[in-house]
Amino acid sequence: MAKIGFIKLGNLGMSQVIDLVQDEIAAREGISVRVFGTGPKMGKDEAAATAELKAWGADFYVMISPNASAPGPTAAREIYKDVPCIVISDGPTKKEDRAALEEAGFGYIIMTVDPLIGAKTEFLDPVEMASFNSDAMKVLSTCGVVRLIQEELDKVAAMADEGKELELPHIVAKPEKCIERAGFSNPYAKAKGLAALHMADMVAKINFPACFMMKEIEQVTLTAAAGHEMMRAAAQLAIEAREIEKANDSVFRQPHSKKGYLMTKTSLYEKPKQ
Repeated sequence: MAKIGFIKLGNLGMSQVIDLVQDEIAAREGISVRVFGTGPKMGKDEAAATAELKAWGADFYVMISPNASAPGPTAAREIYKDVPCIVISDGPTKKEDRAALEEAGFGYIIMTVDPLIGAKTEFLDPVEMASFNSDAMKVLSTCGVVRLIQEELDKVAAMADEGKELELPHIVAKPEKCIERAGFSNPYAKAKGLAALHMADMVAKINFPACFMMKEIEQVTLTAAAGHEMMRAAAQLAIEAREIEKANDSVFRQPHSKKGYLMTKTSLYEKPKQ
C-alpha cells in the first residue's frame, strides 16, 4: 500500500486534478490518498495548519502551490523537510533556487507552463476565474503536463509500494519537455500542442505586471484581459490538436489497471493492454 498525502496551498491550474491522476476511475488498489487544502490562501497561518496531514504518516507528500519561494510554501516545507516531499509549482525558475530545494531533500516538478491568472479586483470575478482555470486545464491535460506528473508520481508510488528507497523527481517542465509526454502521433497535432504550451508559458509574463506592477485601471484591465485571451486561444489550440488525433483514431490513452500498473491503447475500440 502506497500512502500519498497532497498539500494544496493556494491554487494552480494543476491543483484541480493533482490528487486524482493516480486513480482516475477510483478503482485502483494498493494506493491511499489524503488531501489537505487551504483554499485560495497560502500564507504562513495556512502553512502551519498543514501539519495536521503529517500525522497521517504518508509514504510521501506532494505539495502544490503557486510560487514555491513565497513565505507560505517556504514555511510549509519546514514542516515536511524530514519526510519525502515533492514540490510542484510554477517556480522557482532559477537554477540555484532549485538546487537549494534538492539539497534540502525535496523533489520538485516546476511547471513554467501553469499560467498566472489575472488576479486583480478590477478584472477578475468568480466566473472569470473559473473560465480561466478551465482553459488552463485544457492545455495542461492535452499537451502532456498531466501525463508527466501522473507518470512521475506513479514511479514514486511504485517504489513506496515495493518498500524501496524513494527517488524523487527533479524536473523543470518546460514546453519542449511536456510535449514529449503528450503522446501525439500526428506532427501537426504535436505542433499545435507545443504552441499552446508556449502560449500558456507567456500568459504569466503578460499577467505578472498587471497583478503586481501596474496601477492605472485601464492598464491593469487591458493587460489582464489580454493574458486571459491568450489562455483562451491556447486552449483552442489544445482542442484542435486532440481533434486531429481523434480524426486519425490515434488518441494515446494510458489508464491505470486495478492493480495500479499502466496500460495503453490508441484506437478507440482497442482494449487497453500492459
